[in-house]
Amino acid sequence: MDTEKVVEHIVTWLKDYAVSASMNGFVIGISGGIDSAVTSTLCARTGLRTLCLEMPIHQAPTQVTRAQNHITSLKQQFANISSLPVDLTNVFEQFKTAVPQAEVSATKDLSLANTRARLRMTTLYYFAGLHRYLVAGTGNKVEDFGVGFFTKYGDGGVDLSPIADLTKSEVYEIAKYLKINNEIITAAPTDGLFGDDRSDEDQLGASYDELEWAMKQDTPDVNVEEFTSREKEVFKIYIRLNRMNQHKMNPIPVCEIPVHLK
Repeated sequence: MDTEKVVEHIVTWLKDYAVSASMNGFVIGISGGIDSAVTSTLCARTGLRTLCLEMPIHQAPTQVTRAQNHITSLKQQFANISSLPVDLTNVFEQFKTAVPQAEVSATKDLSLANTRARLRMTTLYYFAGLHRYLVAGTGNKVEDFGVGFFTKYGDGGVDLSPIADLTKSEVYEIAKYLKINNEIITAAPTDGLFGDDRSDEDQLGASYDELEWAMKQDTPDVNVEEFTSREKEVFKIYIRLNRMNQHKMNPIPVCEIPVHLK
């Protein structure tokens, strides 16, 4: 990958899109992870206003610190960066008291985790509406089109996706080129939605490198029998997640009414 030219291409694409849409800039949630760090830096490079929001919900202190350090670094480099902390912990807790209490279960935990992502999406669009900003997505190719590892109408609810055609390894390559803080580059990827230290790999059952490999193998002529035992396991994980999450990746189905019924 020609990293420098890819960065230039994305930055130009972001600026052209915002200008043609008559928007003033971008708003992005900063999590302390690699994807939001890279995306916010690319947005900053457009020269357009870029608002970075911290939106902790029972967040681990290390994640908060990495996010704050990244924002500080951006402000030192770019004059068009602004930031706001919006602590959504109390909002989340109030939501939990407003809905009927459900039994403790894995589905309840997942529903609440997705609720966190959707509260953040609502917050991003509040500020986007105030300032005529575009909500910049932070999903990469493996998450968005491989295993569907995102929340529908949560972190999947965005106006444009600047890094969604980049695999995770390519995101890391760009991060190094952009000189993203090393503490972010070396941190284990996590969605931070469960209030504990579980990583993405813990949830997915495979690393991003493994899933990236599996994504490349998903072709009509794939011969699974040639894989090692671990490769077979990873490929099975990838296929299960990919097929299960197609509803996230495909357009919303529309019930088309036959002409003769109208």
